[in-house]
Amino acid sequence: MKKIFIGWDSREKSAFEVCEYSIKSRSSDDKIKIYPLKQEDLRKSGIYSREKDGLASTEFSITRFLVPFLSEYSGISIFMDCDFLILEDVEKLFSLIDPSKAISVVKHNYIPENKNKMDGEKQHIYPRKNWSSLMVFNNSHPSNRKLNPKLVNKESPQYLHRLSWLKEGEIGEIPHTWNYLSGWYKDIDSPKAIHYTEGGPWFKNHRDCDFSKEWLYEYFLMKESGF
Repeated sequence: MKKIFIGWDSREKSAFEVCEYSIKSRSSDDKIKIYPLKQEDLRKSGIYSREKDGLASTEFSITRFLVPFLSEYSGISIFMDCDFLILEDVEKLFSLIDPSKAISVVKHNYIPENKNKMDGEKQHIYPRKNWSSLMVFNNSHPSNRKLNPKLVNKESPQYLHRLSWLKEGEIGEIPHTWNYLSGWYKDIDSPKAIHYTEGGPWFKNHRDCDFSKEWLYEYFLMKESGF
């Protein structure tokens, strides 16, 4: 079964809701399952036990790496940050994946200019930045079995976000249109998934960001639908 895990952050509830709605309203597969990745629930279940990190920009900064474990190391699962707006049927994303790879990502060459992101959170710069914001996991790949709660609760954020449990050849590539960084990419290709990585219009200080009208219109459609 195909599963999608969306990062949950208590400060970005509306972002999560719009992301979920944008997936479901365009999906050709009515059996696709979407799960909110909530740190609080994972703590209560005993799966996640890291000390709370004051430097983490979101509540799902580390929990995303539990997706293969939560999927019982079976099937294909997508993880995405909650600050995505999906503009295409995700079935098309699943169809792009090389089944020989452990994980598939957009391999950004992203060096943010701003010192802060979202609602004032500090911007951290590191190799492979934003690669982990959208990950398609081949859960049954042997290398992904390393991503168990023991490792995820112990290893450094740098190790995890740099995908250091994998060899270079185990990382597949997705077109950047599936993780189109708002304010960074300027090409004319039509985005299939907009990522408001430095903050979206659900934050007061980002109401006029790139693609703000698209997100606000999706929010309107969601409310009108009673979703």
